[in-house]
Amino acid sequence: MEWLLEANTAGHKFALMAIAILLFAVVMGGILFAVDRPKRVPTWVVVAGFLGPTLLLLVVGLVYPALSTIRGSFYDKTGDEFIGLDNYARIFTDDGFQRVLLNTALWVVLVPLVTTALGLVYAYLVDRTRFESLAKALVFLPMAISMVGAGVIWRFVYEFRPDQPGVNQIGLLNQLLVLVGIEPQQFLLTAPANTLYLIVVMIWIQAGFAMTVLSAAIKAIPDDVVEAARLDGVGGFQMFRYVTVPSIRPALVVVLTTIAIVTLKVFDVVRTMTGGNFGTSVVANEFYTQAFRQFNFGLGAALAVLLFVLVVPIIAYNVRQLRLSEEIR
Repeated sequence: MEWLLEANTAGHKFALMAIAILLFAVVMGGILFAVDRPKRVPTWVVVAGFLGPTLLLLVVGLVYPALSTIRGSFYDKTGDEFIGLDNYARIFTDDGFQRVLLNTALWVVLVPLVTTALGLVYAYLVDRTRFESLAKALVFLPMAISMVGAGVIWRFVYEFRPDQPGVNQIGLLNQLLVLVGIEPQQFLLTAPANTLYLIVVMIWIQAGFAMTVLSAAIKAIPDDVVEAARLDGVGGFQMFRYVTVPSIRPALVVVLTTIAIVTLKVFDVVRTMTGGNFGTSVVANEFYTQAFRQFNFGLGAALAVLLFVLVVPIIAYNVRQLRLSEEIR
């Protein structure tokens, strides 16, 4: 079998592909045979045929790496010496890592709240208007752009050049400042404001998701509820506050928690725009830097475990709220 793994000719590659197809056909044939002949094949065999490959992949691709990462977080940078909780102590006591944790907290608080608020207001204002489809499409377009692509676009928006004769600003935002007589700014170099400028990029990307989900929830509000509120004299802001928002609360929870999880894992925007420099790094970026740039695998593993611990409560809260909403229905 070694010659197949080291295949470097067209014939070898074709043979490897043929063997893979044959193995797939054998496995699928066994599963289909078990389904078509239930009287001759025990139920546990059918269950094992369907669930076995999935469980195996979960163990190999998820459970084992997770346990290995947790174990590695208690060792030094080379993984040879057991150091206990020293990596975690460094994360919470070192000034640089405290800045990373503060930045992550700003991201997790501001991005979900601002994005959900903007998406909700926008969805409510354009609901059942004449140009609703076009208005929603314009806000949803950034969702079609990758995080890296969005980072590149906004890096050019924030681009700075020294304000000298004959030097033109190529950054959109700085050019607008020059047109109104204001000195151009180095938006991505000045902390802590540069973190806020990066947060704007994530809000710009995720606003379309929030708007789409909340718009669907608003349209699902029964017409009789809206009509009853109008007959009671409710209108304008009161309709939004006392009818719309309470009616779409499950959707709000889903949007908030989903964006919070995406924000906790933010890496692409930070890496593309600043590389985590100038006081803009977050936990996901720092995990990559420590593990694959500084080769401090113990500290990188500890940051990965911390990121996992931060995500778990959000997922648990989301699941709990979904169960409560199902019970109400």
